[in-house]
Amino acid sequence: MTGDPAKGNRSLPDSRFPSDAHLASWAGVCPGNKQSGGKRLNSATTSGNPHLRAILGEVAWAIAHTKDNYLSAFYHRLARRRGKQRAIMALAHKVLVILYHVLREKKPYTDLGADYFDKLDVARIERQAVRRLEQLGYAVTLAPKEQEAT
Repeated sequence: MTGDPAKGNRSLPDSRFPSDAHLASWAGVCPGNKQSGGKRLNSATTSGNPHLRAILGEVAWAIAHTKDNYLSAFYHRLARRRGKQRAIMALAHKVLVILYHVLREKKPYTDLGADYFDKLDVARIERQAVRRLEQLGYAVTLAPKEQEAT
């Protein structure tokens, strides 16, 4: 450890954990890596620090029940496809990685916003919405919205 412990100088997180992946593995929130015959199989997360893992799980559940932020949107997007439990573990992993980088780089966390995933691929979202409406029996034509003159 570098610095004088009496003065409160602690070493940076990267002195013990060279990367965020090392920290996630130690905490037990990284995905398992089970392969057989070149095929990736379902496997549980690694067993890590039970106290940190429990705290990260509670933080993830609290974030999942908030609205209008990037992490909540990440959870809901993943929970639709993979289920709530897997989405919680993925969110716990993401929170730990964010904390690692905030502490290491000494920069505040900036939220990307709840609509971040909608802005990534607007054309894909349009196609999905049109396809869904057509399946329900509607004829859909899209026209861009007129820009208001200010």
